[in-house]
Amino acid sequence: MPGLRRGRLLTLLLLGALLSADLYFHLWPQVQRQLRPRERPRGCPCAGRAYLPAPDSAAAASDPGTIVHNFSRAGTRTEPAGGSRRDSGSKLQALFTHPLYNVAEEPPLVGPEDSLLASQEALRYYRRKVARWNRRHKMYREQMNLTSLDPPVQLRLEASWVQFHLGINRHGLYSQSNPIVSKLLQDMRHFPTISADYSQDEKALLGACDCTQIVKPSGVHLKLVLRFSDFGKAMFKPMRQQRDEETPVDFFYFIDFQRHNAEIAAFHLDRILDFRRVPPTVGRLVNVTKEILEVTKNEILQSVFFVSPASNMCFFAKCPYMCKTEYAVCGNPHLLEGSLSAFLPSLNLAPRLSVPNPWIRSYSLAGKEEWEVNPLYCDTVKQIYPYNNSQRLLNVIDMAIFDFLIGNMDRHHYEMFTKFGDDGFLIHLDNARGFGRHSHDEISILSPLSQCCMIKKKTLLHLQLLAQADYRLSDVMRESLLEDPLSPVLTEPHLLALDRRLQTILRTVEGCIAAHGEQSVIADGPVEQLAPDSGQANLTS
Repeated sequence: MPGLRRGRLLTLLLLGALLSADLYFHLWPQVQRQLRPRERPRGCPCAGRAYLPAPDSAAAASDPGTIVHNFSRAGTRTEPAGGSRRDSGSKLQALFTHPLYNVAEEPPLVGPEDSLLASQEALRYYRRKVARWNRRHKMYREQMNLTSLDPPVQLRLEASWVQFHLGINRHGLYSQSNPIVSKLLQDMRHFPTISADYSQDEKALLGACDCTQIVKPSGVHLKLVLRFSDFGKAMFKPMRQQRDEETPVDFFYFIDFQRHNAEIAAFHLDRILDFRRVPPTVGRLVNVTKEILEVTKNEILQSVFFVSPASNMCFFAKCPYMCKTEYAVCGNPHLLEGSLSAFLPSLNLAPRLSVPNPWIRSYSLAGKEEWEVNPLYCDTVKQIYPYNNSQRLLNVIDMAIFDFLIGNMDRHHYEMFTKFGDDGFLIHLDNARGFGRHSHDEISILSPLSQCCMIKKKTLLHLQLLAQADYRLSDVMRESLLEDPLSPVLTEPHLLALDRRLQTILRTVEGCIAAHGEQSVIADGPVEQLAPDSGQANLTS
């Protein structure tokens, strides 16, 4: 009997200890969280504190034409207790209503020549494309003895992708106030797919991959063209890496994974910087069985699908050096995260020029390009057409600033619409190798800025604004990315790295001004000829 009573006592003591542990580790923290509803996660601005820009920063905020010179310290001062006027509202909304984002762009749009597409010609072209697709789809169903109750695809003039194409002009892919971008993102999120296929460059690679190459062509990375029920198209890049994974330090930039969340975040950052040169991009959970396998007519694409030992549906790239199941991407069991980037108008309607980046990297294991060893390399670039008498060099510097913020070392080419000539904007395509390492800032990406010591006044003013506490870059990015269905798109360390890199850019500009003077560094308006044209050597060939 004493032994039995002792056993009961031990049992009661054990149960009491478990109950105490549960109260301490589970229930009590929840009570604490309820008692502190305003506490914010690490890295977020504190509700009890706010930041007051210095008098010169405040002047810049109210006057779009004011340049602040202590760039590297902008936004680091604290306000007295009581909070800022922005704390109670949306920093992102406040940013987009700021005068800097509502200044009339120069030169003004005056006529049809400033739009990328002639609307009637474009609509005729799209109607022919829809009719051809319907004929081919009907023939395919008849050949495969398939029955379908789906009606033929119709071209709707109000379709978001059509309006997006018609809205592209010489200032950018879309205007800041254009509501069609939000509609396009919604449509890409929700519209069912009616076809899936490889992209044109991957089709060209099928069966012709050279495994001796150190740098593999784009077929290494899975990407598919998805067409939606409204006949719009998007480039789908599936998830290959978890959010919290960093690129291994021993990886070369040209063998790094392409990250779907980097494409999404790059679009949001591009819009926040007011560049508007990245096509609208949104995240989506795609059913790889119903929305890819069952709608594709490509037999090669059909052949690379398989069911994994974990009963997940997977597929891989059909290329000799990647034709292995260990390189596949898999659903869970059918749903797979991915990014969808809106297609630009067809090259038949809007030809584009692909230009080698003057600061292209050496895509080899040991080689170096001239800019990596010659600090005066920009002097050579300034003497070469088209960088000697146009906005092109300043646009390349904009692109370098953008790439430095996202950590993208893989900008070997850039594209631009031929219609807008030498002064046309650069299109920031293929950003999936960004946001790989939040713990490392690759300073060499800023070489165009540090070597040329030039920057657009508009770009500098936007960067200064985003360094202020009321519009802090990490905060507005965090808020903007909440709009995406795959949120959180970036981890907190990646968001905080944006603030750190922004300060590096501003310090670089500050150093340039100290060395060369404001008039030489800050370009306001059209660029005059930078250097004598020595034979009009052409870097675009």
